[in-house]
Amino acid sequence: MTSWTFRLLLSAGAFLAVAMCASAQTDSTPSPGLLLVANKGDHTLGIIDPVEGKQIATVNEGGVTGHELAASPDGRRAFVPIYGNSGVGSPGTDGRTIAVIDIATRKLVDTINLGKGLRPHCAVFGPENGLLYVTTELGQSVTIIDPANLHVIGSVPTGQPESHMLAITHDGKRGYTSNVHVGTISVLDLDARQQIALIHVSPHAQRIALSVDDRWVFTADQTQPQLAVIDTSTNEVTKWIPLEGLAYGTGATLDGKWLLVTLPTVGKVAVVDLSTMSVARSVDVPKAPQEVLLRPDGQVAYVSCDVSQKVAAIDLKTWSVQLIDAGHHADGLAWAASH
Repeated sequence: MTSWTFRLLLSAGAFLAVAMCASAQTDSTPSPGLLLVANKGDHTLGIIDPVEGKQIATVNEGGVTGHELAASPDGRRAFVPIYGNSGVGSPGTDGRTIAVIDIATRKLVDTINLGKGLRPHCAVFGPENGLLYVTTELGQSVTIIDPANLHVIGSVPTGQPESHMLAITHDGKRGYTSNVHVGTISVLDLDARQQIALIHVSPHAQRIALSVDDRWVFTADQTQPQLAVIDTSTNEVTKWIPLEGLAYGTGATLDGKWLLVTLPTVGKVAVVDLSTMSVARSVDVPKAPQEVLLRPDGQVAYVSCDVSQKVAAIDLKTWSVQLIDAGHHADGLAWAASH
């Protein structure tokens, strides 16, 4: 072997090693950003550093209490609807505000007042228009907010009580709300701001999620351990997925392969194979898992665990779990991207 050939092979090997190292770092390093959690029991927004795997700050929400939250697309602000001091359908105070928190300074910087008690709950940013959509249960509606000037600019009637959670298609045209104790799904035309269909699921249903291709809507039956699968082209329940326990929150992995389903009564997350619509495995997590959030790089799913004061970080390649301390009654989750 000539010295020139040896140097060429050495250089190629070094390049390959660097490339492999860079690839490994890309696979293991979280997307730049912070994980946000609604600590219901503490009335705080928790800020978690996903690299350190710990909660690094809390911000008082200025109200009782926020169950859910959304981060602005630029990662600078968090919007926390202040629901009140009760659960859905139970007596208690009726929240009327949305807390606006600056994530960098970790301060409550503004408050959106809805004018009357509406129990605002789930907040979702429109993927195309950048508007903020918030379920307002007592108004049987989804309220629309301009996040730039913090003004309410309209609403979409759901036609049902207890419109609790909201999912929006990737083109921003359709919205789906779960209406808890009437067990229905309202299908919304967000551009026309009207309800266009109503889907009956169960006497009592909870939470809602879309598949990544917007073909399916999933919601959890609260009367039997099963998950409803709704075809968005027909707005009909086409399949039921049997589960080990009553389901709650759901979230589809970004590769479209899996749906993660929290099972609060058994302390597990069921992993549904979306090609067969059946449970492929389950992952043990702390007590009372609630919500599922997929990290933007698709490598990890975060699951809030209410009574355990934990967030479980599930590695989607190995299905191993890392536990992160959070506040009392950890519930809603959001990802604040860094730019």
